[in-house]
Amino acid sequence: MTFQASYQIIFYLLAVFLVAKPLGHYMADIYMGKLPGLTRFFAPLERFCYRMTGIDTEREMDWQCYLRAMLIFNFLGLAVVYLLQRTQGFLPLNPQHFPGIRADTAFNTAASFITNTNWQSYSGETTMSYLSQMLGLTVQNFLSAATGLALLVAVIRGFTRQKTRFLGNFWVDIVRSILYILLPLSMILAVALGSQGVIQNFKGYVDTQPLDPVTYTPAAHAPPQIAKVVTLPMGPVASQVAIKQLGTNGGGFFNTNAAHPYENPTPISNFLEMLAILLIPVAAVFMFGTMVNDKRQGWALFIAMALLLIPFIFCTLHCEQQANPHLQGMPIDQHAYTLLAPGGNMEGKELRNGITNSALWAIVTTATSNGSVNAMHDSFTPLGGMLPLWMMHLGEVVFGGIGSGLYGMLMLVIITVFIAGLMIGRTPEYLGKKMGLFEMKMAAVAVLVMPLFVLLFTAISVVLPAGNSVVGNPGIHGFSEILYAWTSMVNNNGSAFAGLNANTFFYNMLGGIAMLLGRYWIAIPALAVAGSLATKKYIPHSNGTLPTHTPLFILLLISIIIVLGALTFLPALTLGPVLDHIFLYLHKV
Repeated sequence: MTFQASYQIIFYLLAVFLVAKPLGHYMADIYMGKLPGLTRFFAPLERFCYRMTGIDTEREMDWQCYLRAMLIFNFLGLAVVYLLQRTQGFLPLNPQHFPGIRADTAFNTAASFITNTNWQSYSGETTMSYLSQMLGLTVQNFLSAATGLALLVAVIRGFTRQKTRFLGNFWVDIVRSILYILLPLSMILAVALGSQGVIQNFKGYVDTQPLDPVTYTPAAHAPPQIAKVVTLPMGPVASQVAIKQLGTNGGGFFNTNAAHPYENPTPISNFLEMLAILLIPVAAVFMFGTMVNDKRQGWALFIAMALLLIPFIFCTLHCEQQANPHLQGMPIDQHAYTLLAPGGNMEGKELRNGITNSALWAIVTTATSNGSVNAMHDSFTPLGGMLPLWMMHLGEVVFGGIGSGLYGMLMLVIITVFIAGLMIGRTPEYLGKKMGLFEMKMAAVAVLVMPLFVLLFTAISVVLPAGNSVVGNPGIHGFSEILYAWTSMVNNNGSAFAGLNANTFFYNMLGGIAMLLGRYWIAIPALAVAGSLATKKYIPHSNGTLPTHTPLFILLLISIIIVLGALTFLPALTLGPVLDHIFLYLHKV
């Protein structure tokens, strides 16, 4: 590992921390109704939104009412995105005259974007009109991210309130999430990305002559052809890229996502997009500490997440800087060092990003359920590809998706205090609230839903021809591709080992169901826990209370997260990436 690689990673992590910490305090003020000075400019717009929609801001909701509002809101969004895709051939802003999208793909995409997954089984530049990209996908990038933040705030209120059934107003939380947090940050980032060359236009695609002849094979066993004209896709890209990163959505305007030069053209744009991926999830941790009036709790969760994230980054970088044994003896220099690409496995990586930024992005995007990519994860070394996969297996709680990552982590905290309570013979407590049988059942459901569905759908896909016949790499690596796909969909991540052709009826329909289950079967128990805790009275700390901000508790929490992930997925990882790594060295050229 080179000094330049370490420097880039450390600089990035410090930048995230320095920007996210004040943002977290700002977000806490927004949700507690303390509008900072600059945000008062948007206050008339906020009141206008309430008047136009008839929202009573004084009417609060219990957890069931909050849940109903969220589900109705999200499933209306699903219907709108589905219909928009099906009818895009008749609608404006379609300069390439793309036809309507077939039913199974439209359902999968709609389910993907309302659940903040942004799994894409299609190629955006050859499938989606500008209207579908903007009115359907970009709008849902805002709404699904705002939904995650609203759910998180409701869960936090469950810890801070006592002897009440109410958790706030879902509609107020949604409006404030968009108006005061997501929209201003997206506007700033979109302008910054535009300054780096990320395109933003409504022009039709441009045909141009390449400077060098491009030779391609149109089909298997067909003679090579020389392309005399190359088509350059256009579109309103910067506006979508900004919110896809800030909202941990990840869905790209183009098929190659952030590896495309129109989405991510320079080292500065690459840095800004990576910064945006972690920005709000990290800020949410500090927001939590401020809202529960105990910043030590926020710091404890931040340290636990950071201690999981950082080793994964450096281990992935180490794996990708190893030479491929199958290329030894060939006239290929795998140890040539440059500033951006310090040797090793360069397959599937952009030269302008290199191994360091590719490995860093891979872990950040799988830690946060963002799912965008600037390199091909399927081309990583077996262990280098296993680490992003295992990061998702930990439950997407290492900062995690916007809102969802933190309330998922809080479910693991409840389990941790329960186990610690058993050790010391006391009823488990967290933030002055006793954790009873109901809270433990709901936390267990939230934690076990993800591995249950990942392993179930993986097993179904391995057994059925509809699942295993579209694998690009049959055998061990093909199993890894299937396991990665279901891990990504159930965890609402959206990245992929792209050797799997997922744009089939089987994967589109079952995948859409998996994304819905992964999102709501965790959100519903989390809301139920919040509703139950809000009705309880606050219990003052005593000598027997387990401190939840100490190094001992942080290590216990990390251990439980790792043990749960390892015990659940170790057999599957052994059959896939671990065995793939062994065979890589057993079958050297």
